[in-house]
Formats: sequence, C-alpha cells, structure tokens
Amino acid sequence: MNDATRRHRDGNGPEAGIRIDRDYLLDTLLALLNTPSPSGYTDGIVHMVGQELERLDIEFDLTRRGAIRAVLRGRERHPARALVAHLDTLGAIVKRLQPNGRLSVVPIGHWSARFSEGARCTIFTDDGRHRGTILPLKASGHTFGGEIDKLPVGWDYVELRVDALVDNERDLEALGIRVGDIIAVDPNPEIGPNDFINSRYLDDKAGVATLLAAAEAVQRSGVKPPVDTYLLFTISEEVGSGASSILHGEIAEMVTIDNGTTAPGQASRETGVTVAMMDSAGPFDFHLTRKLLALCADNGISHQRDVFRHYRSDSASAIEAGNDLRTALVCFGIDASHGYERIHRSALDDLAKLEALYMLSEPTFKRDAKPLGPLTGFPVPPDWDEEETAERLGTPAPAEEAAEPHK
Repeated sequence: MNDATRRHRDGNGPEAGIRIDRDYLLDTLLALLNTPSPSGYTDGIVHMVGQELERLDIEFDLTRRGAIRAVLRGRERHPARALVAHLDTLGAIVKRLQPNGRLSVVPIGHWSARFSEGARCTIFTDDGRHRGTILPLKASGHTFGGEIDKLPVGWDYVELRVDALVDNERDLEALGIRVGDIIAVDPNPEIGPNDFINSRYLDDKAGVATLLAAAEAVQRSGVKPPVDTYLLFTISEEVGSGASSILHGEIAEMVTIDNGTTAPGQASRETGVTVAMMDSAGPFDFHLTRKLLALCADNGISHQRDVFRHYRSDSASAIEAGNDLRTALVCFGIDASHGYERIHRSALDDLAKLEALYMLSEPTFKRDAKPLGPLTGFPVPPDWDEEETAERLGTPAPAEEAAEPHK
C-alpha cells in the first residue's frame, strides 16, 4: 500500500471528523450557476470565487488571464498536491450579423445545436449586454407546418433573435452588436424536492462548488493538511487548454474534479462518487487512483469506477503541457452532459467529503517531493516478485525493499 494508506487505514486520522456543510455547498452552486462564464468571458466568475476565497481566509494568486491558484498551507511544503475544477462553461459567439436583423452563431466548446433551440441567452457586447433567444430557422409551426420537424440539427440551422426592434444589419450595429460578441445561455437551475438538480453548466460548476465546500470544511475544522494543498480553478477547460498554464514544479499529484456521464454503456451513476480509471488521454495514475478508491471504501463513501472514451479533462491538458505529476479524476454523475444536465445532490456531498479527506491525507508517496530520484523506493505493482525478477535477470535481489504498491 502507499504511504498515505499506511498511515490512515485505522480511520483515526485528523480527517475522521470532517463535515461538509450541505447548505453552503448548494448555495455556492446556485451562485456559480447564475454567474455567466462561457470560455473567453470568465472575469466575473473569477472575481466571485476570489471574493469567496478571501472570505474563507485562503490565500491565492491569479494568472494573467485569471486562472486561480489558491493554497491551503500544510505542515510541510513538499510533495505538494492539487485539486482542480474549471470555472468556464460552454457558450456561443456571434459569427455574422444577418440581413434579417438576426444573428448567426457558432458554439464555444463542443455541444449540440439541438440543446440551443429555444434557449434564452445574453449577448455581451463591447460595452453592454442584450437579451435574446436562439431559434431554429423555421420556428413557427403556423408558417412552416410540418417542415419544422424536417429541419436538420446543426449550428447552420439556428439563429439568434435579439430582443430589440431590429430589421437589418444596421439596426444591430446601432445596438453595438458585433461579430465576436460572446453569448451566455441561461442555465435555468431547478432543485427538486427529491434532491435532483437540473441545470445547464453543472459541468463543472458543481465541481467548483464541491471544491469550495471541501476547503470550507477543512478551514472550519482547524486541521492543517500534511502538505501544501493547492486549489486550482481553470478558465479554459471547455476549449482544451485547462490546467496547462497554472501548475508549477512543486505539485507532485493532482486530482481533477469533473462530471461522469451516466449513459448507456457507462458505469457512472447519479449517486456516489465516480472514480475514473481512464479517459481519452489514457489511464490515470495507478497509485493515486487506488488511494482515492481506498479513501472512499474506508470512509463509507458510495463509489463506482468508470472509463470514458470520448472525454478529456484538466488532467489531460496538464500532462500534455509537459508536467510530470500523478493525475486522477473524480466525478459527480451527470445525465445529458453538455445539454440540460441533471445530477443528484447526494453525489455532491459524497464528492466534497472525498475531496476534504484527500486534502488531509498523507501524500501518496513522500519520495515524490523530488522530481528525480533513485530506483530504490520507487513503487512496484501489486504482483511484483523481487526474487523472481532478480532470478529472471540473473542478478541478486536488492537488499532494500521498494515501496509497496497500494492494495
């Protein structure tokens, strides 16, 4: 087993009494959902999260573009770890001002135009904002009859109707609307009496809410993490770059918080924590992933494993940027991802608890404090047989045992 599991399998560590404030988590989620933040227009939500970190007395810095790097100082500086969630969401952008006074739009991020049809939205201009609705090109059943059901699905078949008296391009220009204006679609959050939460952009504002709730619980507990623990909030995950620009060499391991798709062929559920074993960028770190599974099992957190073939996260962008660190992905189950999404509140509670437990756990391997080291002490797989390997190579087995893998 790894260093962290050896120390806390007895369940008597300082994290045992951690309690997530469910009301704080939900209130934070609603505030995040009602703050527009499509990729490329995230300054407002950066200010909002920054103000909340100040209220929680958590130190942080911003990158030039606004990604947030906060830190809970630990008893030791190294090996530092991080948890990351993204503030940016899907959205749209004005591609063309049309002769009929409407707007051609294209997506920011990858989402289907079928989920844009009928959506209310805000257009952010250079110095103001306007409201409108995204509609199919043939929207009126009284005019087009059965043709409304034959229109193909795609961004070439929708347009944005601005809530203003506009009949042509000049009218739109007079309002200050230009090509390149960013569009935020209304999230329309709804919380049911049975704890289902429906909204756009639960990916990944639910993840951000769990991370803030976990940090609030740790701060309230007064327990100092064993090592510096960074809370990273990225602003460009939906367009691919994510955590690539916010990491530094001191961070040895990083857990990404995002959605797990509850769809046919997937093991994710809307309850419990989903621990991802692999996404489109490849398998996550063997030891860090199994440490998270052990934290779930040892603390009564319902969980399941899953593999995502058409999915990438902040972990992928971090590795692709050349960072040498262990990565993992933990998820809240979500139905209809990148559409009108649904999650269950209990999954957020479980996920926030896991994050808090991780913050207070020992580092996966203390040897990771240094970027380079000897073979001695490097982790081995569960079925590793030192003597058998030495016999195969015709060399004596090392006198000093390597670190045990997590079981």
